[in-house]
Amino acid sequence: MFTLIDIVQPTTLEEAYAALTKRKNNQVIGGSAFLRMGKKRIGTGIELSNLNLDYIEEDEKYVEIGAMTTFRTLETSSTIKENFGKLIQNSVEDIIGIQFRNVVTIGGTVYSKYGFSDLIVALLSLDTEVELYHGGRIALDKFLENKYEKDLLTKVYIKKNNKKASYKSLRNAKSDYPLVNVSVSKDEDNKFKVCIGARPSKAIEAKGASEFLASNEITEENISKACQIAVDEVSFGSNMRASKEYRYAMAKVLIKRAIMEVI
Repeated sequence: MFTLIDIVQPTTLEEAYAALTKRKNNQVIGGSAFLRMGKKRIGTGIELSNLNLDYIEEDEKYVEIGAMTTFRTLETSSTIKENFGKLIQNSVEDIIGIQFRNVVTIGGTVYSKYGFSDLIVALLSLDTEVELYHGGRIALDKFLENKYEKDLLTKVYIKKNNKKASYKSLRNAKSDYPLVNVSVSKDEDNKFKVCIGARPSKAIEAKGASEFLASNEITEENISKACQIAVDEVSFGSNMRASKEYRYAMAKVLIKRAIMEVI
């Protein structure tokens, strides 16, 4: 359980950013779901519920999601399903339970770059951007590559481009953390994105495998080659849940299943 010395509920992003950067141990608490699972002493907790960041809207090009939107809202949103099929729903529906998904937020998860995240690997396979109060709007893959800097993640944008996408994961139990997860997408120009997460490091695109699929005929042999390229170009590690060898082997299986779904 985390400890708060103080808590503020700003009414503007300017106030929130000023409070966050005032001291080193000040922190946005978001839904605080994962904070509750560890031990941490926080100077001032910045709670964002007064900033109207709990929403899902769309225009002609993007679906815009506020940072305080919960996983449960994503899971049940007709706007999300109409534009991206069941990809997002499939990526979050096995996370612990509905009560938990009612509090954990997209902003807290994406900003924290959790290596075990199911949602991040799904978002990475789509054309996703994040908007930071100080850092501006950048592609999700660039954000994941960047070093941590104190900032407020305010919005997530997902491009509406009719991608077909599939999410797959392997778990010891239905509501447990993933041992490894993958997401594969294909657009109308036959460009693929093969993404792997829970390695147990943060999600990453296997760019070599993506390019191989886009530039070669889709046959069973080439799909197998792409799966091999994918697991060889990213690194896997071991922890209490699974060994790197097991993740390496299982990732190939999951990637193949996801490719078969999107084609």
